[in-house]
Amino acid sequence: MKILVACEESQAVTIELRKLGHEAYSCDTEPCSGGHPEWHLQQDVTPLLEQKWDMIIAFPPCTYLSNAGACRLYPTKGNLDIDRYNKGVAGKEFFLKFYNAKCEKIAIENPVSSTVFEMPKHTQEIQPYMFGHPYTKKTRLWLKRLPNLIPTDLINPIGPYVPAGTGRKDRTKYGSAKRGEDAKNRSKTFPGIAKAMAMQWAGGCND
Repeated sequence: MKILVACEESQAVTIELRKLGHEAYSCDTEPCSGGHPEWHLQQDVTPLLEQKWDMIIAFPPCTYLSNAGACRLYPTKGNLDIDRYNKGVAGKEFFLKFYNAKCEKIAIENPVSSTVFEMPKHTQEIQPYMFGHPYTKKTRLWLKRLPNLIPTDLINPIGPYVPAGTGRKDRTKYGSAKRGEDAKNRSKTFPGIAKAMAMQWAGGCND
């Protein structure tokens, strides 16, 4: 299959799909860090959505949509940060480009979003500890003509992947990179989840 993995600089899912024999391409405005620039389309993904793909797996940016940023969306009780809200609305519009793309099989990954943005109803919620990583980090999936992911390695979590607030200072209980790199590191797909996505949604080479 010809598969677009959108907003993925790590190439975690792309590499797993390539192992299965699929023509998979990562796409991001940043250079890839997965070691395979020959499979990476460094550009705005929007024009690519007009092309024919057998499957689209997307990881759109969530900085201004995520419920984790709700405290910044409402810096004081009852007062909405309009600038941040508008950025969240733009984030939703970008999300909807994937959600409404003309492709038979679509999967979109994002964290829990703030209710103010009224995102489409998600299909499934997953956690890293369901796929062999001992952390909590609730993630939502929106799926079209694809099955829910089945846990592959259920283990007991030791704590959040990135605890909130001052909890980040204690790095013994979470798995993220140092604090200055949290945002980028949090966006990377866990290897166990990446493998499950490839195996369960693509299976083998079905050209």
